[in-house]
Amino acid sequence: MVRAPHDHHDHGAECLCDRLPVEAVTSERDEAIDQARSGLSLSRRSIVAGVGLAAAGAALAPAAAASPAHRPPAAPTRGLELVLLGTRAGPPVDLHQVGAATALVVDGQTYVVDCGRASVTQFVKAGLRLDSIRGIFLTHLHADHIADYYNFFMLGGHIKNQNGDHIERRVPVLGPGPAGGLQPKFGGGTAPTVNPADPTPGTKQMTESLHAAYAYSMNVFLRDMNVIDIRTLMDVREIQLPGTVTADYLNTSPDMSPFEIYRDDKVTVTATLVPHGPVFPAYAFRFDTAYGSVTFSGDTRYSTNLVEMAEDTDILVHEAIGVEGAGLPDATLDHMLQSHVLIEKVGEVAQQAHAKHLVVSHYADLGAPKVDVRQWTRLAQRGYRGRTTVGWDLDRFTLGRRPGRR
Repeated sequence: MVRAPHDHHDHGAECLCDRLPVEAVTSERDEAIDQARSGLSLSRRSIVAGVGLAAAGAALAPAAAASPAHRPPAAPTRGLELVLLGTRAGPPVDLHQVGAATALVVDGQTYVVDCGRASVTQFVKAGLRLDSIRGIFLTHLHADHIADYYNFFMLGGHIKNQNGDHIERRVPVLGPGPAGGLQPKFGGGTAPTVNPADPTPGTKQMTESLHAAYAYSMNVFLRDMNVIDIRTLMDVREIQLPGTVTADYLNTSPDMSPFEIYRDDKVTVTATLVPHGPVFPAYAFRFDTAYGSVTFSGDTRYSTNLVEMAEDTDILVHEAIGVEGAGLPDATLDHMLQSHVLIEKVGEVAQQAHAKHLVVSHYADLGAPKVDVRQWTRLAQRGYRGRTTVGWDLDRFTLGRRPGRR
């Protein structure tokens, strides 16, 4: 198992777009565009946009050529690679880390787990191809896990980017169904209810609502640029719990065995419910491949369901929080620990699961402005005899094929 090196770069305030040439559209150019339009069934505006992109590419090419270190590594076409697209926990915008999202690449095919803030940009920055996406898996429907979900299709599916890449085939999206109810407000009292007619939508209704919210933009693009109708690229499936599991929004994570939710020629994916405060359903996922297994905790407090599913996993990607120095009142601290695992306790989870490598991702230190990675690595190692890594955005980990694997 190898962890690839990574660089962190600060970008200047100057926008390269300001240096692009500005060219008036002449009548001769209009005529050429009209001829192209008649032959290609494209609008003039879409062709102008294409010419503009070509000009932008030409203008930016010298800068890109001068900075080979900025080029993302190519994803391997054989083997398994885990790419941490974003590692930051929670909704707050952080200048140094982006929202929680991970890509699992198996023989060049990509499976995305959660879609936090800026994950589409990180996906491309990591050198991954949108047309390689085989599935998107949502652990739960908190904003920090779905902020960029629709963008994978709305921005990554309409038209090709500068790399000639976009989502081209129907992509399965597996996520939670509707919660069915809301728990009482923490601390008592009442809270306003958004969309009282349907306050707890699942993945399907959320997606339909997003289609409606962006209807004008999509309808204009469909008529003006002859783009793909992204609704045809989304195969949304709500995860169905086994009939033997009696769970609901008041009993969010009863003891249960893992169950299969997806299978293709590269991966078998199993899921289990995990306890994440008042959220229901909240899932952990395990991906089994010919090269080994990777288990994602999702957001959770200590969970025996997770420990069972993660048994002997090669990599356990687990969330964590730090509270030392935060000065939280006892009631607030207890409330936080109904949803998350302390960094000094996460190693015990990995040890109980006999995981070979613990990767901490989706984390935040509530008592400090930024995480001290060395200190957190020591804390995460407590009670655990395997390898520990506190992950960072765009970290990469690989697994090779082992004898006897499927």
